[in-house]
Amino acid sequence: MHKLGISVYPEHSTPEKDLAYMKMAAKYGFSRIFTCLLSASHDPEVIKKEFGAFVKNAHELGFEVAADTNPQVFEALGAGPEDLAIFHELGLDIIRLDGHFDERQDVLITRNPYGIRIEFNGSSDADLERLVRHGADRRNMIICHNFYPERYSGLSQAVFDRFNEKWSSLGMTTAAFVSSQQKETFGPWQVFQGLPTLEADRTLPIDAQVRHMVACEVIDDILIGNAYASEEELKAMASVKLTNTTIKMEPEEGIGESEKKAVYGYSHTGRTDASEYYIRSSFPRMDYRQTSIPARACDKPVFTRGDVLVVNDNLAHYRGEVEIVLTQIENDGQRNLAGHIAETDLRILDEMEKRPDHVFEII
Repeated sequence: MHKLGISVYPEHSTPEKDLAYMKMAAKYGFSRIFTCLLSASHDPEVIKKEFGAFVKNAHELGFEVAADTNPQVFEALGAGPEDLAIFHELGLDIIRLDGHFDERQDVLITRNPYGIRIEFNGSSDADLERLVRHGADRRNMIICHNFYPERYSGLSQAVFDRFNEKWSSLGMTTAAFVSSQQKETFGPWQVFQGLPTLEADRTLPIDAQVRHMVACEVIDDILIGNAYASEEELKAMASVKLTNTTIKMEPEEGIGESEKKAVYGYSHTGRTDASEYYIRSSFPRMDYRQTSIPARACDKPVFTRGDVLVVNDNLAHYRGEVEIVLTQIENDGQRNLAGHIAETDLRILDEMEKRPDHVFEII
């Protein structure tokens, strides 16, 4: 089950602003908060007083709270892998390790008596399988990717996929970051260029970022890296269907009602025996055996990647089938052009191409 989350940085804001933001996010069903101790005051008494109050407010609103740490933070707070008392006192649900201890200590921290889950850096080559073999408690281990404040520094899709293949094989809950497009948002550092995991997400609308994360089918929790997202963004993010892939189509002018029903009226399942030319949803055909879909004129001699097609009366046996073009095909008059996958969503098509049997909806 996917969870949605926000990031809050108390050291760069005020308790009043943070509380208002948390209340707004809670209203839209958000349930995770990421925060950072790397850039916070390392005075234990200040942390207990100010950070503890922040965590208490978050819990009262139904959030679980993860804090980014490293060995230097532990040392400053008088903590250690075998002594998480101060983190328990603060009420933290999750400790994210931006940097590691040695193997023995990384094993022991997962077996802390407080039930604090340990979140390992997903944007790394950490050998977590080895930790499990040497006694780490898999049930207490989760994954969270990095975010990247510097423009052009975010993960490529290929690197993201490589990391996620490893985490998926371990069966651990995995989180990643998307980015608000609001101006003057911030994170733990004085860089203001968004905070995504994937570089391709940095400038996209937030709902498109979330749809892509869902389509990847390997990310469980989706967190906004920078603060503060707008209420419109929180609402848009919360409106994304999280149970299956959704992909946005820009409809062709003149699209018929029968075509609209075939495209928008079904949860589609791509065929596992699909060709290299298109993702193929055959189920709508069952409802169009006796229903006409007249051929519509189209001046494109060929259909190109991202075109959404509906088979028409000229190929009656397949009438109603919905196809999303992957590789250029001839326009032979047997398919109507219903629309085009939106530019923001074309990389979702890349994910669908990797696994043609995606369950998806066209929106």
